[in-house]
Amino acid sequence: MEYKASIIISVYDKTKSLKVVLDSLKLQTEKDFEIIISEDGCHDRMKEFIRNYKFEHDYLHLTQEDIGWRKNKALNNAIRHARSNWLIFIDGDCVLHRRFVEMHLRYASDNTILSGRRVKLDKPTSTCLKKNSPGYIKKLQCILNKKLFWGKGKIEYIEEGYFISPTGMLGFIPKLRKIKYIIGCNMSFSKQAIYVINGFDESYTLPGVGEDIDLYWRFKATGFQFKSLRSLAIQYHLWHKENYTNAHKNKDKMRLKQEENKYFCDNGLIKTSR
Repeated sequence: MEYKASIIISVYDKTKSLKVVLDSLKLQTEKDFEIIISEDGCHDRMKEFIRNYKFEHDYLHLTQEDIGWRKNKALNNAIRHARSNWLIFIDGDCVLHRRFVEMHLRYASDNTILSGRRVKLDKPTSTCLKKNSPGYIKKLQCILNKKLFWGKGKIEYIEEGYFISPTGMLGFIPKLRKIKYIIGCNMSFSKQAIYVINGFDESYTLPGVGEDIDLYWRFKATGFQFKSLRSLAIQYHLWHKENYTNAHKNKDKMRLKQEENKYFCDNGLIKTSR
């Protein structure tokens, strides 16, 4: 069976966050999609949670040996298993607005790479979501709209949580926005597009750069267009302690590839000595 979209969710071991994300997928206005849980590891806790969760969509749970950060390898494996031509990438701690999938599919085009932004929720709001999902998800948009005007507290990028209907009076605003980068937890493109650049580069074995920044320049080098889904495909990032990692090694690696114009990576969907 083929679906309109494959929702690829990157996870490690946070099952409480994943539950809220999966609950938000049940509330989507667009229902024709499959779910692929791409685990960079193989944890018993995650297996048990997925086995007991009451899915309303077809799903796959893909795992791999936990021997360090190999998110790109896990994502390439998810792409190979996807049963849709349109791939939507999110993280396992990013809750979705009910029209998230609808907006990604509305603007889907084989020659276009789509990317939205995210609201970074504070700890109290995130805790409420985890304790009261899925009911609290339905109220979240209204709550954030109020906070936008009356005090956002410690919520970051709250303005990214304001949904603008493409058919409403303000529908022209998203059309004016340009895109300078893509975010790995809120992006989508066709399966053909990612095969043009040979997928995610598995030579990146540290977080940062390799999951999105590297993709951006490689897509751009091959002539793909980019479209912003700000205020359209809205996402709410659950609070957690930041694990800071210095991405300078990845940036240095990317610069070398850019100098060689090596947009087709050697260690990707297809292994090549090219």
